[in-house]
Amino acid sequence: MLKVGVIGAGAMGKNHIRIYSEMPGVELVGISDIDRELVEGLAQQYNTKAFTDYIELLAQGLDAVSIVVPTKMHRQVAIDAIEAGAHVLVEKPIADTVENAQAIIEAAEKNGRLMMIGHIERFNPAVIKLKEIIEEGLLGKIVSISTTRVGPYNPRIRDVGVILDIGVHDIDIISFLYGRPVNQVYAVAGADIHSFEDHATIHMRLDHEFSGLVEVNWLTPHKVRKLTAVGVGGVAYLDYMDQTVELHDSGWVRKAKIEPKEPLKNELEYFIDCINNGKQPEPCGMDGQHALKVSLAAINSYKNEKLIEIKE
Repeated sequence: MLKVGVIGAGAMGKNHIRIYSEMPGVELVGISDIDRELVEGLAQQYNTKAFTDYIELLAQGLDAVSIVVPTKMHRQVAIDAIEAGAHVLVEKPIADTVENAQAIIEAAEKNGRLMMIGHIERFNPAVIKLKEIIEEGLLGKIVSISTTRVGPYNPRIRDVGVILDIGVHDIDIISFLYGRPVNQVYAVAGADIHSFEDHATIHMRLDHEFSGLVEVNWLTPHKVRKLTAVGVGGVAYLDYMDQTVELHDSGWVRKAKIEPKEPLKNELEYFIDCINNGKQPEPCGMDGQHALKVSLAAINSYKNEKLIEIKE
């Protein structure tokens, strides 16, 4: 029985808690949050222990922990968890700075712990299917991938802007689908209802001939989560929320067969499987660091109105 814990019981943390509590072969040893009333209520609901100090939770001898705290806290909490002997799943983005991301990666390597970054869309059944379609060559060479991730502002997001909060999802997915890193980025963005940017259009170049375009905002009154992949042999239209993929070519319109499943459940089951079988998880720390680099470069780009080179 794998002993796990969750640090951070906000909107996303509650989902980690729920899924671990239902997972066979896993014991949810405890959960931690600075809100005593919240964490004690959740602990009672899921029959586990509550801690307001995460260090006390880490002292319970955990095998693994999900870190679902504000981004600026990722470095300290992740390193404390790793040094306590736990494998860690750090929610995206990996950290608030590239240097802090590197410190987490080095701590995991030094202590021989697995580290996975919670880029949840990689575990969306529609994304998994589209990756298979691309690798099978059904669309031919992919030359352009564009995404739209827009919707109303969530007041709980205070520490980052729209690029680091939701744009990072599609930055990672575009790199994942191409199977190559981003090497240039140019962004146009602005802040109209938030202290950070609340709308952005991010142009990316991968390997100098492949295009990525990410549109994000907190201004659209309804939620849209879609992706279009253009290949020389056809086009794929993906809907993240409906978990559908539709292929169009010169002769046919086809809908891919996809079995819907909660992406976070896929993600956490995969994380636990990696621990049980000693497999290096993906997305790994370096994947998370790359998505962070590109996101920060996009912020730099729009603030300084210039093209940014991404150096590995």
